[in-house]
Amino acid sequence: MGNMKRIQTPKIILVPYPAQGHVTPLLKLASAFPDHGFEPVMVTPEFIHRRIISNIDPKSNISCISIPDGVEMDMPRDFFANEKAMEINMPSHLEGLVRKFNEDGEVVACMIVDILASWAIEVGHRCGVPVAGFWPAMLATYQLIAAIPDMVRIGLISETDLPWLIGTPASRKARFEFWTRTLNRSRKLSWLLVNSFPEECVDHDKPQNGALLENSMDQPLIFQVGALSKHPLVKNPSFWEEDMSCLQWLDQQKPSSVLYISFGSWVSPIGEGKVKKLALTLEAMGQPFIWVLGPTWQGGLPFGYIERGSKQGKVVSWAPQLKVLQHKAVMCYLTHCGWNSTMEAIQCQKCLICYPVAGDQFVNCAYITEKWKIGVKINGFGEKEMEQGLRRVMEDHTMNDKLTRLHEITMGEEASVVMMSNLTTFVNDFKKQTNGYPNELSM
Repeated sequence: MGNMKRIQTPKIILVPYPAQGHVTPLLKLASAFPDHGFEPVMVTPEFIHRRIISNIDPKSNISCISIPDGVEMDMPRDFFANEKAMEINMPSHLEGLVRKFNEDGEVVACMIVDILASWAIEVGHRCGVPVAGFWPAMLATYQLIAAIPDMVRIGLISETDLPWLIGTPASRKARFEFWTRTLNRSRKLSWLLVNSFPEECVDHDKPQNGALLENSMDQPLIFQVGALSKHPLVKNPSFWEEDMSCLQWLDQQKPSSVLYISFGSWVSPIGEGKVKKLALTLEAMGQPFIWVLGPTWQGGLPFGYIERGSKQGKVVSWAPQLKVLQHKAVMCYLTHCGWNSTMEAIQCQKCLICYPVAGDQFVNCAYITEKWKIGVKINGFGEKEMEQGLRRVMEDHTMNDKLTRLHEITMGEEASVVMMSNLTTFVNDFKKQTNGYPNELSM
Protein backbone atom coordinates (compact mmCIF):
# COMPACT_ATOMS: atom_id res chain seq x y z
CA MET A 1 0.00 0.00 0.00
CA GLY A 2 3.09 2.21 -0.14
CA ASN A 3 1.96 4.29 -3.12
CA MET A 4 -1.76 4.28 -2.34
CA LYS A 5 -3.48 7.38 -1.08
CA ARG A 6 -6.84 7.87 0.48
CA ILE A 7 -8.85 11.05 0.78
CA GLN A 8 -8.95 12.14 4.38
CA THR A 9 -11.78 14.30 5.77
CA PRO A 10 -10.09 16.85 8.05
CA LYS A 11 -11.49 17.09 11.56
CA ILE A 12 -12.55 20.13 13.53
CA ILE A 13 -12.53 19.47 17.29
CA LEU A 14 -15.11 21.46 19.28
CA VAL A 15 -14.73 21.86 23.05
CA PRO A 16 -17.66 23.38 25.00
CA TYR A 17 -17.78 24.58 28.58
CA PRO A 18 -19.63 21.77 30.42
CA ALA A 19 -23.06 23.36 30.89
CA GLN A 20 -26.23 23.16 28.81
CA GLY A 21 -26.27 26.80 27.72
CA HIS A 22 -22.80 26.32 26.26
CA VAL A 23 -23.12 22.84 24.76
CA THR A 24 -26.32 23.57 22.80
CA PRO A 25 -25.08 26.41 20.54
CA LEU A 26 -21.67 24.78 19.93
CA LEU A 27 -23.29 21.49 18.96
CA LYS A 28 -25.49 23.31 16.47
CA LEU A 29 -22.51 25.20 15.06
CA ALA A 30 -20.79 21.82 14.61
CA SER A 31 -23.64 20.69 12.36
CA ALA A 32 -22.69 23.32 9.76
CA PHE A 33 -19.12 22.09 9.19
CA PRO A 34 -19.76 18.91 7.13
CA ASP A 35 -21.03 21.16 4.32
CA HIS A 36 -17.59 22.78 4.36
CA GLY A 37 -15.75 19.48 4.03
CA PHE A 38 -14.96 18.82 7.71
CA GLU A 39 -15.83 16.13 10.23
CA PRO A 40 -16.87 17.91 13.45
CA VAL A 41 -15.84 16.14 16.66
CA MET A 42 -17.50 17.22 19.92
CA VAL A 43 -15.23 16.48 22.88
CA THR A 44 -16.98 16.53 26.27
CA PRO A 45 -16.85 14.88 29.71
CA GLU A 46 -18.73 11.59 29.94
CA PHE A 47 -21.72 13.03 31.82
CA ILE A 48 -22.43 15.40 28.94
CA HIS A 49 -21.55 12.84 26.25
CA ARG A 50 -24.32 10.54 27.52
CA ARG A 51 -26.87 13.34 27.33
CA ILE A 52 -26.12 14.68 23.86
CA ILE A 53 -25.40 11.52 21.90
CA SER A 54 -29.10 10.68 21.52
CA ASN A 55 -29.89 14.18 20.22
CA ILE A 56 -27.68 13.92 17.14
CA ASP A 57 -29.04 12.57 13.87
CA PRO A 58 -26.49 10.18 12.29
CA LYS A 59 -26.98 12.12 9.05
CA SER A 60 -25.40 15.16 10.70
CA ASN A 61 -21.94 13.51 10.50
CA ILE A 62 -21.01 14.82 13.94
CA SER A 63 -18.76 12.58 16.00
CA CYS A 64 -18.88 12.70 19.82
CA ILE A 65 -15.97 11.60 21.98
CA SER A 66 -15.85 11.65 25.79
CA ILE A 67 -12.75 12.28 27.88
CA PRO A 68 -12.41 11.79 31.66
CA ASP A 69 -12.83 14.83 33.88
CA GLY A 70 -11.95 13.15 37.18
CA VAL A 71 -15.36 13.85 38.75
CA GLU A 72 -17.53 10.95 39.91
CA MET A 73 -20.74 10.66 37.88
CA ASP A 74 -23.01 11.20 40.91
CA MET A 75 -21.05 14.13 42.35
CA PRO A 76 -22.51 17.67 42.19
CA ARG A 77 -20.96 19.81 39.46
CA ASP A 78 -20.86 23.45 40.41
CA PHE A 79 -18.68 26.17 38.92
CA PHE A 80 -15.65 25.25 41.02
CA ALA A 81 -15.89 21.49 40.39
CA ASN A 82 -15.97 22.23 36.68
CA GLU A 83 -13.00 24.57 36.95
CA LYS A 84 -10.90 21.97 38.76
CA ALA A 85 -11.82 19.29 36.22
CA MET A 86 -10.92 21.56 33.32
CA GLU A 87 -7.63 22.84 34.70
CA ILE A 88 -6.27 19.66 36.25
CA ASN A 89 -7.82 16.56 34.70
CA MET A 90 -9.00 17.20 31.15
CA PRO A 91 -5.99 18.79 29.37
CA SER A 92 -3.82 15.68 29.24
CA HIS A 93 -6.70 13.59 27.86
CA LEU A 94 -7.52 16.10 25.12
CA GLU A 95 -3.85 16.38 24.20
CA GLY A 96 -3.63 12.58 24.05
CA LEU A 97 -6.66 12.48 21.75
CA VAL A 98 -5.19 15.05 19.34
CA ARG A 99 -1.85 13.26 19.24
CA LYS A 100 -3.58 9.92 18.61
CA PHE A 101 -5.44 11.42 15.66
CA ASN A 102 -2.09 12.57 14.28
CA GLU A 103 -0.46 9.18 14.84
CA ASP A 104 -3.38 7.49 13.03
CA GLY A 105 -2.96 9.79 10.05
CA GLU A 106 -6.05 11.85 10.88
CA VAL A 107 -5.87 15.58 10.13
CA VAL A 108 -7.02 17.99 12.87
CA ALA A 109 -7.51 21.15 10.83
CA CYS A 110 -8.68 23.36 13.69
CA MET A 111 -10.04 23.43 17.22
CA ILE A 112 -13.02 25.58 18.21
CA VAL A 113 -13.02 26.23 21.94
CA ASP A 114 -15.65 27.89 24.11
CA ILE A 115 -13.49 30.57 25.70
CA LEU A 116 -14.82 29.62 29.14
CA ALA A 117 -13.07 26.30 28.49
CA SER A 118 -9.85 28.23 27.85
CA TRP A 119 -7.71 25.33 29.08
CA ALA A 120 -8.25 23.76 25.64
CA ILE A 121 -6.71 26.79 23.91
CA GLU A 122 -3.42 25.88 25.56
CA VAL A 123 -3.76 22.26 24.43
CA GLY A 124 -4.30 23.30 20.83
CA HIS A 125 -1.22 25.49 20.84
CA ARG A 126 0.92 22.74 22.37
CA CYS A 127 -0.24 20.36 19.64
CA GLY A 128 0.33 22.87 16.84
CA VAL A 129 -3.38 23.03 15.94
CA PRO A 130 -4.98 26.38 14.96
CA VAL A 131 -7.51 27.44 17.63
CA ALA A 132 -10.61 29.61 17.21
CA GLY A 133 -12.61 30.81 20.19
CA PHE A 134 -16.37 30.48 20.57
CA TRP A 135 -18.54 32.89 22.55
CA PRO A 136 -22.01 31.43 23.24
CA ALA A 137 -23.67 34.76 24.04
CA MET A 138 -24.12 38.16 22.38
CA LEU A 139 -21.13 40.11 21.12
CA ALA A 140 -21.83 43.05 23.43
CA THR A 141 -21.21 40.90 26.52
CA TYR A 142 -17.91 39.62 25.12
CA GLN A 143 -16.77 43.17 24.39
CA LEU A 144 -17.73 44.25 27.91
CA ILE A 145 -15.91 41.36 29.58
CA ALA A 146 -12.86 41.74 27.32
CA ALA A 147 -12.60 45.35 28.49
CA ILE A 148 -12.56 44.47 32.21
CA PRO A 149 -8.75 44.22 32.62
CA ASP A 150 -8.36 47.72 31.14
CA MET A 151 -11.19 49.09 33.30
CA VAL A 152 -9.54 47.62 36.41
CA ARG A 153 -6.14 48.98 35.35
CA ILE A 154 -7.36 52.55 34.98
CA GLY A 155 -9.52 52.37 38.12
CA LEU A 156 -13.01 52.54 36.59
CA ILE A 157 -13.94 49.39 38.53
CA SER A 158 -12.32 47.27 41.22
CA GLU A 159 -11.82 43.52 41.34
CA THR A 160 -14.75 43.22 43.75
CA ASP A 161 -17.10 45.67 41.98
CA LEU A 162 -18.41 43.36 39.31
CA PRO A 163 -22.16 42.62 39.34
CA TRP A 164 -21.85 39.33 37.46
CA LEU A 165 -19.66 37.86 40.22
CA ILE A 166 -21.88 36.02 42.69
CA GLY A 167 -21.34 34.21 45.98
CA THR A 168 -19.15 34.77 49.03
CA PRO A 169 -16.11 37.09 48.92
CA ALA A 170 -13.85 34.04 48.49
CA SER A 171 -15.90 32.69 45.58
CA ARG A 172 -16.05 36.14 43.97
CA LYS A 173 -12.26 36.33 44.11
CA ALA A 174 -11.96 32.85 42.59
CA ARG A 175 -14.40 33.76 39.81
CA PHE A 176 -12.45 36.92 39.04
CA GLU A 177 -9.25 34.87 38.79
CA PHE A 178 -11.05 32.46 36.44
CA TRP A 179 -12.07 35.32 34.15
CA THR A 180 -8.62 36.90 34.27
CA ARG A 181 -7.05 33.59 33.19
CA THR A 182 -9.72 33.13 30.51
CA LEU A 183 -9.11 36.58 29.01
CA ASN A 184 -5.33 36.18 29.09
CA ARG A 185 -5.58 32.93 27.13
CA SER A 186 -8.14 34.37 24.73
CA ARG A 187 -5.73 37.09 23.65
CA LYS A 188 -3.77 34.40 21.81
CA LEU A 189 -6.73 33.65 19.53
CA SER A 190 -6.79 34.76 15.90
CA TRP A 191 -10.53 34.15 15.43
CA LEU A 192 -13.67 34.30 17.55
CA LEU A 193 -17.01 32.81 16.45
CA VAL A 194 -19.93 34.51 18.23
CA ASN A 195 -23.41 33.05 18.75
CA SER A 196 -25.05 36.29 17.69
CA PHE A 197 -26.13 38.17 14.57
CA PRO A 198 -24.52 41.04 12.63
CA GLU A 199 -27.26 43.59 13.39
CA GLU A 200 -27.17 42.97 17.15
CA CYS A 201 -25.97 46.49 17.93
CA VAL A 202 -27.30 48.57 15.03
CA ASP A 203 -30.47 50.58 14.46
CA HIS A 204 -32.97 48.03 13.18
CA ASP A 205 -34.73 50.70 11.11
CA LYS A 206 -31.53 50.96 9.05
CA PRO A 207 -30.52 47.38 8.11
CA GLN A 208 -26.86 46.69 7.41
CA ASN A 209 -24.87 43.66 6.37
CA GLY A 210 -21.64 42.97 8.21
CA ALA A 211 -19.73 39.79 7.49
CA LEU A 212 -17.05 40.22 10.12
CA LEU A 213 -15.54 42.72 12.53
CA GLU A 214 -11.92 43.74 12.13
CA ASN A 215 -9.58 42.84 14.93
CA SER A 216 -7.25 45.21 16.74
CA MET A 217 -3.70 44.31 17.70
CA ASP A 218 -4.68 42.12 20.63
CA GLN A 219 -8.22 41.11 19.65
CA PRO A 220 -9.33 38.17 17.47
CA LEU A 221 -11.10 38.49 14.14
CA ILE A 222 -14.80 38.19 14.99
CA PHE A 223 -17.43 36.28 12.99
CA GLN A 224 -21.10 36.28 14.03
CA VAL A 225 -22.69 32.91 13.26
CA GLY A 226 -25.82 32.76 15.43
CA ALA A 227 -28.39 31.95 12.73
CA LEU A 228 -26.59 28.69 11.96
CA SER A 229 -28.10 27.23 15.14
CA LYS A 230 -31.36 26.23 13.39
CA HIS A 231 -29.80 23.21 11.69
CA PRO A 232 -32.49 20.49 11.47
CA LEU A 233 -30.19 17.52 12.09
CA VAL A 234 -29.49 18.43 15.72
CA LYS A 235 -32.21 18.59 18.39
CA ASN A 236 -32.05 20.89 21.37
CA PRO A 237 -30.10 18.63 23.74
CA SER A 238 -31.68 18.64 27.18
CA PHE A 239 -29.66 17.63 30.22
CA TRP A 240 -32.87 16.83 32.08
CA GLU A 241 -36.00 14.89 31.25
CA GLU A 242 -38.60 17.18 29.72
CA ASP A 243 -42.12 17.09 31.15
CA MET A 244 -44.22 16.83 27.97
CA SER A 245 -47.49 16.94 29.93
CA CYS A 246 -47.30 20.73 29.96
CA LEU A 247 -48.10 20.72 26.23
CA GLN A 248 -51.36 18.89 26.82
CA TRP A 249 -52.15 21.32 29.63
CA LEU A 250 -51.50 24.25 27.27
CA ASP A 251 -53.90 22.76 24.73
CA GLN A 252 -56.71 23.31 27.25
CA GLN A 253 -55.93 27.01 27.81
CA LYS A 254 -57.22 30.09 26.00
CA PRO A 255 -55.00 31.69 23.33
CA SER A 256 -52.44 34.18 24.67
CA SER A 257 -53.45 33.62 28.30
CA VAL A 258 -50.52 31.75 29.88
CA LEU A 259 -47.36 33.20 31.43
CA TYR A 260 -44.33 30.96 30.87
CA ILE A 261 -41.74 31.22 33.68
CA SER A 262 -38.18 29.89 33.67
CA PHE A 263 -35.00 31.18 35.29
CA GLY A 264 -32.60 28.85 33.50
CA SER A 265 -30.58 25.76 34.21
CA TRP A 266 -27.21 26.88 35.55
CA VAL A 267 -27.22 29.69 38.14
CA SER A 268 -29.42 29.14 41.20
CA PRO A 269 -32.55 30.95 40.10
CA ILE A 270 -33.83 33.58 42.52
CA GLY A 271 -33.68 32.26 46.09
CA GLU A 272 -36.32 30.51 48.20
CA GLY A 273 -37.91 33.71 49.50
CA LYS A 274 -38.57 35.03 46.02
CA VAL A 275 -39.85 31.65 44.84
CA LYS A 276 -42.50 31.81 47.56
CA LYS A 277 -43.29 35.47 46.82
CA LEU A 278 -43.81 34.80 43.11
CA ALA A 279 -45.96 31.75 43.86
CA LEU A 280 -48.28 33.73 46.13
CA THR A 281 -48.49 36.60 43.65
CA LEU A 282 -49.49 34.28 40.80
CA GLU A 283 -52.13 32.71 43.03
CA ALA A 284 -53.53 36.07 44.11
CA MET A 285 -53.69 37.33 40.52
CA GLY A 286 -55.32 34.16 39.22
CA GLN A 287 -52.81 34.27 36.39
CA PRO A 288 -52.49 31.02 34.38
CA PHE A 289 -48.84 29.92 34.22
CA ILE A 290 -46.32 27.21 33.44
CA TRP A 291 -43.34 27.47 35.78
CA VAL A 292 -40.10 25.56 35.26
CA LEU A 293 -38.72 24.99 38.74
CA GLY A 294 -36.20 22.32 39.71
CA PRO A 295 -37.13 19.79 42.42
CA THR A 296 -34.81 21.44 44.96
CA TRP A 297 -36.45 24.82 44.50
CA GLN A 298 -39.97 23.41 44.54
CA GLY A 299 -39.38 22.93 48.26
CA GLY A 300 -39.66 26.72 48.58
CA LEU A 301 -43.26 26.74 47.37
CA PRO A 302 -46.05 27.23 49.95
CA PHE A 303 -47.40 23.98 51.39
CA GLY A 304 -49.90 22.34 49.03
CA TYR A 305 -49.34 24.97 46.34
CA ILE A 306 -48.91 22.61 43.37
CA GLU A 307 -52.02 20.61 44.25
CA ARG A 308 -54.38 23.51 44.94
CA GLY A 309 -53.17 25.48 41.92
CA SER A 310 -53.26 22.63 39.42
CA LYS A 311 -56.12 24.19 37.42
CA GLN A 312 -54.63 27.67 37.37
CA GLY A 313 -51.05 26.69 36.63
CA LYS A 314 -48.52 23.92 36.20
CA VAL A 315 -45.11 23.55 37.89
CA VAL A 316 -42.63 21.27 36.08
CA SER A 317 -39.01 20.35 36.74
CA TRP A 318 -38.03 20.89 33.10
CA ALA A 319 -40.01 21.74 29.97
CA PRO A 320 -39.62 21.40 26.19
CA GLN A 321 -39.03 25.13 26.06
CA LEU A 322 -39.17 25.74 22.32
CA LYS A 323 -42.45 23.84 21.99
CA VAL A 324 -43.91 25.72 24.95
CA LEU A 325 -42.89 29.10 23.54
CA GLN A 326 -44.31 28.18 20.14
CA HIS A 327 -47.71 27.33 21.66
CA LYS A 328 -50.54 29.75 20.90
CA ALA A 329 -51.70 29.71 24.55
CA VAL A 330 -48.46 31.35 25.77
CA MET A 331 -48.67 35.14 25.85
CA CYS A 332 -45.22 36.06 27.20
CA TYR A 333 -42.15 34.76 29.00
CA LEU A 334 -40.89 35.71 32.48
CA THR A 335 -37.17 35.06 32.14
CA HIS A 336 -33.72 35.51 33.68
CA CYS A 337 -32.58 36.76 30.24
CA GLY A 338 -30.10 33.99 29.48
CA TRP A 339 -28.94 34.35 25.88
CA ASN A 340 -30.26 31.01 24.60
CA SER A 341 -33.65 31.73 26.18
CA THR A 342 -33.65 35.22 24.69
CA MET A 343 -32.97 33.88 21.20
CA GLU A 344 -35.66 31.20 21.58
CA ALA A 345 -38.18 33.87 22.60
CA ILE A 346 -37.26 35.86 19.47
CA GLN A 347 -37.54 32.70 17.37
CA CYS A 348 -41.04 32.07 18.75
CA GLN A 349 -41.90 35.80 18.75
CA LYS A 350 -42.88 36.02 22.42
CA CYS A 351 -42.48 39.22 24.44
CA LEU A 352 -40.39 39.10 27.60
CA ILE A 353 -40.74 40.10 31.24
CA CYS A 354 -37.17 40.36 32.48
CA TYR A 355 -35.70 39.53 35.86
CA PRO A 356 -31.91 39.15 35.33
CA VAL A 357 -30.02 37.24 38.01
CA ALA A 358 -26.31 37.10 37.14
CA GLY A 359 -23.65 37.16 34.43
CA ASP A 360 -24.53 38.40 30.95
CA GLN A 361 -28.22 38.52 31.82
CA PHE A 362 -28.04 42.20 32.83
CA VAL A 363 -26.65 43.22 29.43
CA ASN A 364 -29.16 41.02 27.60
CA CYS A 365 -31.96 42.62 29.63
CA ALA A 366 -30.80 46.10 28.67
CA TYR A 367 -30.91 45.19 24.98
CA ILE A 368 -34.33 43.52 25.32
CA THR A 369 -35.93 46.46 27.10
CA GLU A 370 -34.03 49.53 25.85
CA LYS A 371 -32.49 48.72 22.44
CA TRP A 372 -34.89 46.23 20.87
CA LYS A 373 -37.94 47.14 23.03
CA ILE A 374 -39.41 43.63 23.01
CA GLY A 375 -39.87 43.33 26.77
CA VAL A 376 -40.01 45.07 30.15
CA LYS A 377 -37.91 44.74 33.29
CA ILE A 378 -39.34 44.11 36.77
CA ASN A 379 -37.46 44.52 40.04
CA GLY A 380 -39.47 42.13 42.19
CA PHE A 381 -42.36 39.68 42.33
CA GLY A 382 -44.96 41.64 44.26
CA GLU A 383 -48.51 41.67 42.95
CA LYS A 384 -48.32 45.32 41.83
CA GLU A 385 -45.01 44.83 39.99
CA MET A 386 -46.18 41.70 38.22
CA GLU A 387 -49.49 43.25 37.18
CA GLN A 388 -47.73 46.34 35.84
CA GLY A 389 -45.20 44.21 33.94
CA LEU A 390 -47.90 42.09 32.31
CA ARG A 391 -50.00 45.14 31.48
CA ARG A 392 -47.08 46.95 29.85
CA VAL A 393 -46.32 43.93 27.68
CA MET A 394 -49.92 43.31 26.66
CA GLU A 395 -50.80 46.98 26.00
CA ASP A 396 -47.66 47.89 24.01
CA HIS A 397 -48.77 46.67 20.58
CA THR A 398 -45.55 47.90 18.95
CA MET A 399 -43.64 45.07 20.67
CA ASN A 400 -45.10 42.48 18.32
CA ASP A 401 -43.99 44.49 15.27
CA LYS A 402 -40.51 44.84 16.74
CA LEU A 403 -40.39 41.09 17.45
CA THR A 404 -41.37 40.32 13.85
CA ARG A 405 -38.60 42.59 12.56
CA LEU A 406 -36.03 41.19 14.99
CA HIS A 407 -37.01 37.63 14.08
CA GLU A 408 -36.44 38.39 10.41
CA ILE A 409 -32.99 39.93 10.87
CA THR A 410 -31.81 37.18 13.22
CA MET A 411 -33.38 34.07 11.71
CA GLY A 412 -34.73 34.99 8.30
CA GLU A 413 -33.34 33.75 5.00
CA GLU A 414 -31.08 36.75 4.48
CA ALA A 415 -29.61 36.41 7.98
CA SER A 416 -28.86 32.72 7.36
CA VAL A 417 -27.09 33.55 4.09
CA VAL A 418 -24.99 36.25 5.76
CA MET A 419 -23.94 34.01 8.61
CA MET A 420 -23.15 31.07 6.37
CA SER A 421 -20.97 33.49 4.42
CA ASN A 422 -19.31 34.48 7.71
CA LEU A 423 -18.50 30.82 8.41
CA THR A 424 -17.09 30.38 4.90
CA THR A 425 -14.92 33.47 5.38
CA PHE A 426 -13.65 32.06 8.69
CA VAL A 427 -12.79 28.69 7.10
CA ASN A 428 -10.97 30.35 4.22
CA ASP A 429 -9.09 32.64 6.59
CA PHE A 430 -7.76 29.88 8.83
CA LYS A 431 -6.76 27.87 5.74
CA LYS A 432 -4.89 30.90 4.41
CA GLN A 433 -3.17 31.74 7.69
CA THR A 434 -2.09 28.13 8.21
CA ASN A 435 -1.18 27.55 4.55
CA GLY A 436 -4.01 25.03 4.27
CA TYR A 437 -3.68 21.51 5.63
CA PRO A 438 -2.95 18.15 4.02
CA ASN A 439 -6.07 16.23 3.02
CA GLU A 440 -4.35 13.41 1.19
CA LEU A 441 -2.30 11.10 3.35
CA SER A 442 0.05 8.42 2.03
CA MET A 443 -0.83 4.93 3.10
